[in-house]
Amino acid sequence: MNSVRELLKGAGWTCALVLITLNAGCASIRPPAGVEAVEKKLLVTAYCKCQSCCGWERSWFGRPVYTSGPAKGKPKKVGVTASGAKARKGTIAADLSLYPFKTIMYVPDYGYGRVEDCGGGVKGDHIEVFFGSHSQALNWGRRTRNVKIWLP
Repeated sequence: MNSVRELLKGAGWTCALVLITLNAGCASIRPPAGVEAVEKKLLVTAYCKCQSCCGWERSWFGRPVYTSGPAKGKPKKVGVTASGAKARKGTIAADLSLYPFKTIMYVPDYGYGRVEDCGGGVKGDHIEVFFGSHSQALNWGRRTRNVKIWLP
């Protein structure tokens, strides 16, 4: 808390509020009250909204399009999840047959997240957590974690 006070004195209110907001991450996501969590060991990988992580490409006139699946060649909204939400810290991609949209999860070393996306390579007990940059996603790598899960 002292570092926040020092920041408020030295950097001014605007910079401090921006930093506090950025560090809050997925603070708005919390488990439902009165519901017990199930703990399960999952493979946790990371992704961002880039072409490499999400498998989209640019059309011949520069617009992002899907590379495969039923929407192949159709326009892709970069940074928008399968549920239609904007991808941000706390967005999780999962196998929807096991973990439907709105499933809340707590991933150690990442924090709380909500299933809002699915991925071609995300099957079974494997989830992907969203990061704002490709370098952050690469730094996460592949980890096995005991994840707490609250199904909707």
